[in-house]
Amino acid sequence: MNIASYLPKMAQEIPFQKAVVFPHARDAEGRVSYTHYTFHQLNEEADRYAYGLTDLGLTKGMRVLLMVRPGLEFIALTFALFKIGAVPILIDPGMGKANLLNCIALVEPQGLIAVPFVHLAKLFYRKYFHSVKYSLTVGRKCFIGGPTTQEIRRTEGKPFPMIETKDTDMAAILFTTGSTGPPKGVVYLHGMFIAQVKLIQQAYGIQKGEVDLPGFPLFALFSTAMGMTSVIPDMDPTRPAQVDPVKIVEAIQNHGVTNSFGSPAIWRRVTEYCLQEGIQLPSIKRILMAGAPVPGAILKRFTKILSKGADTHTPYGATESLPSCSISGSEILEETEAKTRTGAGTCVGLPLPSIRIKVIEISDKVIPTWDMVQELPQGKIGEIVVQGPVVTHEYYNLKKTTQLHKIYDGIKIWHRFGDVGYLDKKGRLWFCGRKAHRVITSQGTMFTIPCEAIFNEHPQVFRSALIGIGQQNPKQPTIIVEPKKGKMPRGKKETQKFSRELREIGKTSPLTQAIDTFLFHPSFPVDIRHNAKIFREKLALWAKKKVIRN
Repeated sequence: MNIASYLPKMAQEIPFQKAVVFPHARDAEGRVSYTHYTFHQLNEEADRYAYGLTDLGLTKGMRVLLMVRPGLEFIALTFALFKIGAVPILIDPGMGKANLLNCIALVEPQGLIAVPFVHLAKLFYRKYFHSVKYSLTVGRKCFIGGPTTQEIRRTEGKPFPMIETKDTDMAAILFTTGSTGPPKGVVYLHGMFIAQVKLIQQAYGIQKGEVDLPGFPLFALFSTAMGMTSVIPDMDPTRPAQVDPVKIVEAIQNHGVTNSFGSPAIWRRVTEYCLQEGIQLPSIKRILMAGAPVPGAILKRFTKILSKGADTHTPYGATESLPSCSISGSEILEETEAKTRTGAGTCVGLPLPSIRIKVIEISDKVIPTWDMVQELPQGKIGEIVVQGPVVTHEYYNLKKTTQLHKIYDGIKIWHRFGDVGYLDKKGRLWFCGRKAHRVITSQGTMFTIPCEAIFNEHPQVFRSALIGIGQQNPKQPTIIVEPKKGKMPRGKKETQKFSRELREIGKTSPLTQAIDTFLFHPSFPVDIRHNAKIFREKLALWAKKKVIRN
């Protein structure tokens, strides 16, 4: 059940197909040159690293912090760690120094494989790295970082005898973005990874020989397991909203990309550029977008860019359960988008095969067992829970957090997403926001996604956020607006006019009639992984200070 077993399998079946392609440099004319591994080469390289890591002292079950830039080494080293049975720890580097250091302290890695800068940081923040016994440097020699990958890499090319693992053995620790609270280390088992590969292939009809452009580095590992070529995009993965669309289109056209997974923030820029320049993307079969609700405007732009038969998809899930539901862009545009714009929430589709979704009564307390759950009927907004083979069982070293997010049903485990929503008559799930972001008012409970949709219809609104002002419930519902570029109100008169127009829009819906306070923010704080999830907690603190000043 070792997830690494997919790599030698693909190396045997499609040895000369490119496995990973990386944009290495540009010539004097600006043309990009690429370096790559075929599946055969990638498997051999992973074997060489596996021998070297074993010689270094790493063994089955050891937790190894992997802080390497997306590229050939990242893929080869990750599969090498899987092959020796070690547990790679993957943390988003853009989450901020304090969060990053706290995550490292939480998981107490025994090994560190990283670029020189991280080894230098280890020198200055020793207490967070106190558990590290084995260090390895990727790149230039770093005298405080142990040997380099090139120094430990075996050269004889002999197949590595892969360590046998059970489906219940720990495979990796992946950290959440921390969009609501501190980032949490999610424990993945080998069986869960394998279930994910099978589920993604089945859900989207992905075939060996396809070409993927993973906008999130981790998904290159899934692409490799499914026999797809992974073209690493020329972008900063911690800043997808600032991606250069020219480089994304260049990669798609240079390699005939058929599949891509990325944040809506990436595709907002790419679709705008394509329409502006009259560019078509005929090689694309499917675009997967996740991380936040996808605006209908992006889906509509894709209908003018993709070929007939191609489609967009918005899988719904979380680091703790991915994927869980999915819906196509064509279904959204034909059936659900109009309802979304009037406050029905965002439809995220039917549960995928082997996945069960339920909506239960909202609670902020621990629910130990399933017999304590109160399921809600269709159409009633409640807390979303999921059960299935891709559902993770625990957070690493966070017993209380695990208890708060898991419900035990015999040998089955339900995960509490921390999201709210409802099921419609077709069994489709509608997402209405985060549970922690609901606003309890004197008129009732308001949910973010339905309320914000009403105000997002204003032509000068880029996005909006519902927050509650006040120390205790009930709170004063408030809408914070990030205007479109160049539309930020200047002065009291423009602010009053904009607020008046928003108030009039709010009065048209029973969901928002009680909202009378509007604030304007130049640029919303968003998560580092997708640049799409709004940090409403930070906005609430900003709004509180602004109201006090006024």
